[in-house]
Amino acid sequence: MAENRSTFEVRCPACQAILVVDAETKEVLLHKEVKTSPVTDIAKAVQALKENVGQREEAFRKSLEAEKNKGSRLKKTFEEAMKRAKEEPDAPPPMREIDLD
Repeated sequence: MAENRSTFEVRCPACQAILVVDAETKEVLLHKEVKTSPVTDIAKAVQALKENVGQREEAFRKSLEAEKNKGSRLKKTFEEAMKRAKEEPDAPPPMREIDLD
């Protein structure tokens, strides 16, 4: 359970572990792994792997598409930043987290 109002729990959809996260800093404070029983029947384990092929392929396809689009997204972001810099050359640079210390 969450320790107080400034933390919350999240369940990992992949491994069902429970993560306790600090709401303010967004850091994982605690990771509770779910105990799983060892595989006793290899045939059942192989069958389970065969059934999940579609899910794994779909996740891989989505990841591959995200990587393909990553370059164009970064290029677009860079072009927008350059455009803003040219429009307002005297504007101060944006604040970085390190500047807040």
